[in-house]
Amino acid sequence: MALSCRASFTGGSTTPFPQKQTSERVKPTLLPFKPNLTSTQNWSIAQNHTLPSAPLKYSKTVDIDDFDIEHAQNLKMVKHILRKEGEDPFQGVFENFKNKEGRFKQKLSSDIVGLMSLYEASQLSIKGEDVLDEAGDYSYRLLSSSMRNLDYNQARFVGNSLDHPHHKSLASFMAKNFFNDWHEKNGWINMLQELAKIDFMMVQSQHQHELVEIAKWWKDLGLSKELKFARDQPLKCDKIYKEHGWNPVDSLRKTWVSLCNAFLVEARWFASGKLPSAEEYLKNGIVSSGVHVVLVHIFFLLGQGISKEKVELIDHNPGIISSTATILRLWDDLGSAKDENQDGNDGSYVECYMKEHKGSAFEDAQNRVLHMISEAWKQLNEECLSPNPFSATFSKASLNIARMVPVMYNYDGNHRLPNLEEHMKSLLYENVSL
Repeated sequence: MALSCRASFTGGSTTPFPQKQTSERVKPTLLPFKPNLTSTQNWSIAQNHTLPSAPLKYSKTVDIDDFDIEHAQNLKMVKHILRKEGEDPFQGVFENFKNKEGRFKQKLSSDIVGLMSLYEASQLSIKGEDVLDEAGDYSYRLLSSSMRNLDYNQARFVGNSLDHPHHKSLASFMAKNFFNDWHEKNGWINMLQELAKIDFMMVQSQHQHELVEIAKWWKDLGLSKELKFARDQPLKCDKIYKEHGWNPVDSLRKTWVSLCNAFLVEARWFASGKLPSAEEYLKNGIVSSGVHVVLVHIFFLLGQGISKEKVELIDHNPGIISSTATILRLWDDLGSAKDENQDGNDGSYVECYMKEHKGSAFEDAQNRVLHMISEAWKQLNEECLSPNPFSATFSKASLNIARMVPVMYNYDGNHRLPNLEEHMKSLLYENVSL
């Protein structure tokens, strides 16, 4: 619930880092955190306040010197907005940050905020945007090396951005960082923090209420005591049919059958003691992740723009679902591969890969999986940030599942999930002081 574009008066820095001075009375800047306004609102704000003196579409005739380190922060937002509007954000813009030798300009290395914005912008890349991959690697490397020269708060700010880039992180997970990292005597930012804290507490109250209702429902259901009977809820299906003219039962049945069949395939692998090929494992693992089942349920519960064509598309595990499922499966496998308590019995892509590539080290397999996760994110970016047949709400649901995955499967050395525990505590009962 944060406005990401604003006009700030000189003298009030919007980050923990010192900024370049400007002679202008009002300097357009961007806050380096994710927007939550609709794309139409963001588009209007960006046009009016973000880059008032620069066109949103650039050409090769623009003087390269015009693209200094200050533009990196602005381009992060513009790239996001253009993508949301279905426009081509022209990765050629990022070529202007390079020198004649094709390397990123050395002067970029002295601006931490610019590098952070460049790194954040690179997270929205899709397949084929090699310059954004280079920008991401370049900014990550320089930011990592710069942390030793920063004070504690600055280093923590940079570290949080590198570990949890905003596009790939849950807004609720990042909220506490926003409260802790921004300390300013500035009316705009203080009001924004107050607004964000109120929103945080409202959402927390809603989660608490829902938790009570779910606990009551589960207790009344009595399945923990007697599992022989399951409660049918035909009224919910009937409601969907009456309101939207479509019965979801056929689609739900198909996805559940596919999930159970995928479980049976894994059971046969386990019983035989033989590992499949890495490709075969991942193809089945995308289905057994359960993401398809979850998103099909979400699709019908949302009830937005349901049609025969969309139902047929969603029944066949489209890219917006399969890319999210790939991210979940591979992240889970990274955790399983590290978990000595599992002894490899569950199987994982890492294990299958190492079997196929004799002599390869665990680090090689791990890097391969991380690369595949990155590629899956590029596909998901393309699906979500370009026009697609599904509603924006459904696309966001798929994106948020992918964002939740690192929190769910980020194991520590003791095979625990500290990030998940911290997030759930914050989400449900930790207070945020106003």
